[in-house]
Amino acid sequence: IYFSSECPNERFCRFLEEYCPVVTETYYPTIWCWEGRVQTLLRPFITSRPQVQYRNELIRTADGGQISLDWFDNNDSLYYPDASTRPTVLLLPGLTGTSKESYILHMIHQSETLGYRCVVFNNRGIAGEELLTPRTYCAANTEDLEAVIHHIHNLHPSAPFMAAGVSMGGMLLLNYLGKTGRDTPLMAAAIFSAGWNVFESVESLEKPLNWLLFNYYLTTCLQSSISRHRQMLEKLFDMDLVMKARTVREFDRQFTSVMFGYRTIDDYYEDASPCRKLKSVGIPVLCLNSVDDVFSPGHAIPVETAKQNANVALVLTSCGGHIGFLEGIWPRKCTYMDRVFKQFVQAVFEHGNKIFSM
Repeated sequence: IYFSSECPNERFCRFLEEYCPVVTETYYPTIWCWEGRVQTLLRPFITSRPQVQYRNELIRTADGGQISLDWFDNNDSLYYPDASTRPTVLLLPGLTGTSKESYILHMIHQSETLGYRCVVFNNRGIAGEELLTPRTYCAANTEDLEAVIHHIHNLHPSAPFMAAGVSMGGMLLLNYLGKTGRDTPLMAAAIFSAGWNVFESVESLEKPLNWLLFNYYLTTCLQSSISRHRQMLEKLFDMDLVMKARTVREFDRQFTSVMFGYRTIDDYYEDASPCRKLKSVGIPVLCLNSVDDVFSPGHAIPVETAKQNANVALVLTSCGGHIGFLEGIWPRKCTYMDRVFKQFVQAVFEHGNKIFSM
């Protein structure tokens, strides 16, 4: 394991060593599926799916759209019976992910045992709700996330509040934090398997084997996520052309970059890459990546930039893939990522004041 929180962020490093020691462990991947692509492919099928009962809330946006939030209120919390002060974790799934993803269910299960409340931010049009305007989402535009964060904070202003983002959810969260600096209700954030440089990510995913295993499937997932909103979206887009895309890059060129007003796809990818904004992050952020993640190649992880920001701790493993981090002979339950999440949120909520006093 490579832990890049060396000086000048020594204070944050000491905090993690004391209250989140899992980040100093050596990660041993499941021996029969240690390779990154295999871990990435198998995790959704191997890991269990804890049962979670959600309460859905639809909130309206300034442009007339709506966002679906799935709440796990944890009203049976023994540690925090007062809902007004119950610690709250906002969870951001990946590119086409929702509150039903196994990694989200595991994060909620971990939070439940600690007595915390969780809210899952489903991107527009993804979780079964209708699109009220011809707009979906992207990694660069943080307006919906800002609205959700302020909505949650206004509902529970006395509750400690942090966020965790996975894959594109982590990219979106990092881009928000790079934009807001310290001007956010969030105490801290955890980022898992974020794509740091979108140019490098799409290039990696266009290698023949990666295209076959991941890129084509992901493209069809993106197309499927918007096809049910075709009547709304075809007011602005040539949907037949969008549906012919065979790579994520082609989809972004025909749809995402156009929707959000970028002159070129390169302009969009530049804006969507969190590595450009990491230096401006103003609250404690723990980031976990594996260097064998084909969605976020090891050479594109901004290690030197992370070292220059006292608020950022970057934990790298040599294996783990993309949202994989399987461990043990039969990795049905906890992954290394789950253990990092649990220890870090507990450290923040129960000892967070010590980050700044050590």
